[in-house]
Amino acid sequence: MSETKLSNVEYIKIASHYLRGPVDAELHSESDHFSEAGYQILKFHGIYQQDDRDVRKARKAQGLGPDYRFMIRVAIPGGVLTPEQYLALDRLADELGNATLRITTRQAIQYHGVRKGGLKPLIQTLNRHLLTTLSACGDVVRNIVACPAPFHDRQRAELSRYAKELSDRLKPKTRAYYEIWLDGEKAASLEEHEPLYGQTYLPRKFKIAFAFPGDNCVDVYTQDIGIVPLLQEGVLAGFTLLVGGGLGQSHGAKDTRPILAKPLTTIPPRQLFEVVEAIIRVQRDHGRREDRKFSRMKYLVEAWGLERFRAEVEHYLGYPLPEARALEWHSGSDHLGWHAQGDGKLFLGVFVENGRVKENLRAAIREVVQRFTPELRLTAQQNLLFTGIDPADQAAIEAIFRNHAVALPGTLPLVVQNAMACPALPTCGLAITESERVMPEVIRELHNLLEKLGLAERAPHVRMTGCPNGCARPYTAEVGLVGRSLDSYSIYLGGSPLGTRLGRLYRDNVKRGAIVAVLEPLFQRFRTEGQPGESFGDFCHRIGLEQLEGVAAG
Repeated sequence: MSETKLSNVEYIKIASHYLRGPVDAELHSESDHFSEAGYQILKFHGIYQQDDRDVRKARKAQGLGPDYRFMIRVAIPGGVLTPEQYLALDRLADELGNATLRITTRQAIQYHGVRKGGLKPLIQTLNRHLLTTLSACGDVVRNIVACPAPFHDRQRAELSRYAKELSDRLKPKTRAYYEIWLDGEKAASLEEHEPLYGQTYLPRKFKIAFAFPGDNCVDVYTQDIGIVPLLQEGVLAGFTLLVGGGLGQSHGAKDTRPILAKPLTTIPPRQLFEVVEAIIRVQRDHGRREDRKFSRMKYLVEAWGLERFRAEVEHYLGYPLPEARALEWHSGSDHLGWHAQGDGKLFLGVFVENGRVKENLRAAIREVVQRFTPELRLTAQQNLLFTGIDPADQAAIEAIFRNHAVALPGTLPLVVQNAMACPALPTCGLAITESERVMPEVIRELHNLLEKLGLAERAPHVRMTGCPNGCARPYTAEVGLVGRSLDSYSIYLGGSPLGTRLGRLYRDNVKRGAIVAVLEPLFQRFRTEGQPGESFGDFCHRIGLEQLEGVAAG
C-alpha cells in the first residue's frame, strides 16, 4: 500500500478506529444525516445515506436541504432465508421502510426510505432474527453469492456449506457493529486489529460467487473471485477459481471498463479458504488506493497479468498452484417455474420484476409463507424461490398468486421475465437517469416488437442501469442499456446468455423513447439470418458490430 498517496476515503478509514468514528457519535446527534466521513464508514455497516432526488430541486428552491433517507442492505449468504426470517423482513418494510423489499443482484435484501431514527431499531430487529447488515456494503468482501437451486444432492448441500463458512470467515472482526447498533460492551482495549483486512480494509468492494458446474445463474465471471466446484463421479473433488472480474466503469474516466474474470487455478477442497484469503491479501496489499476508480482487483490482475498475479498468490501461500481446468456452461437461467427437488418435494421460482417486492406480490408471498412455511431463496437475478413444497400444495399456492393478480412464470412474456434493472432514481445518489421505474415500459414495448416479428420465444436478456457502474450487470447481457445522460442510454450488444462474454458498445446517447426503434432493424435481420437455436446475443457477436452498423445505416 502506498504510504504517501492515498484517496480521502483511505484517511477516513484510518481515522475511524476500525469502523467506529464518527458514526458512533453522529448517530445520536440531532441532525437527520451524517457527515461525509460518517457516510463513508456507514457503508461498512450496510447502510447508504441517500436523499429523495424527486424533491431535491423543489426543496432547494424553498431554501431547504436534502430530504435524507437511508438504504439498508441485509447480507444473506447464498440468499437463504427461513420463513420466520422472511416474515420479519416483511414486517420491517412497513414499520421502518417504504413498504417495499428490494431483492438485489447479490441475493441480499434492501430497504429504502428509512429515516435516521429507524436505523438502530431496524438493525436490532434483524439481529434478533439472526440477520446482519455488517459488510453488506463497504470496502470488504460483500455478501457471498451462490447458486440458489435447492436440488436435493450432496454436492449442492456442500456448496451451500462452503458459501456460508467462507462468509463467516471473511466478516470483519471489529466489534464496532455490535457496540454501535446492538449496544454491545465497548472494547476494553484500543489495540483491536483486523487479521485479514488490516486498518484500512480493502481498496474497494470485493465480490465472490459460487456457481454450480454448468449453471451460471450467478454470473460468475463478473466477480472478483468466482468459484466453480469440480465434480468427479458425483463427488466434490475441487474448486476452479476465477479472478479479476468486475463491471463498473466511469463515463468520464479513461481506461475504466468492464472485465470478465480469468481462470486462475483448480485446487482441492481443503485449500479453498486459504487460497481465497491469499487472493484477498494480495488485493489488500497491492490494489490501488490513490484513485478509487481503479481500485478494484480487476485492474490489478490486468496490470500485472495472470501469471504474475498467480505468482504473488503463491508467495503468500508458500506453495505453487496448479493450472485451472476448463469450464463448460449449459445454462444461465434463473430456475423460474416449478421443479422437482429430487427428494419428493417441489420448488417454485417466482419472477419479481426488477427485484421490487411490493403491493400485490408482497401480499401473495406473505400468504404463501404464512400458510405453507417454505424456505425461501433469493436469486442473483432478483427473483425468489420457494423450496420444500409438498406436491399436494401446488394448486393452492398457484391459487394464492392468481387471487392476488400475480403472474406466474410461463404466463409472462419471456423478454419481461429475463429482464433486470437497478433501482437508480430517486434513491441512488450515483444514478444519471431512470432505470427501475422506466424498465417496465421499455421492456413491454420491446416485447410488442418481438411478438410482431414472431420472435417472442427467442427473446434476448435485457438489462438496464441508470449509470455506468453496472449493478444490474448490463455488460454481460444480450442487450445492455446503460444510463448515459438524462433520459439517454448507451446500448451494448452481443453479450452471451451464458454470461461468458461482454457486449460491445453499439450506440451512445440514445433517447429512451428511441431504444426499441434503434433495435428494430437488428431484430428484423435476426429473424431472417439467425441460425436455428441461436440467441440474439450470439447472433450479434457472430455478425459483428461493423456489419450491424450497416444494418442501422440502411
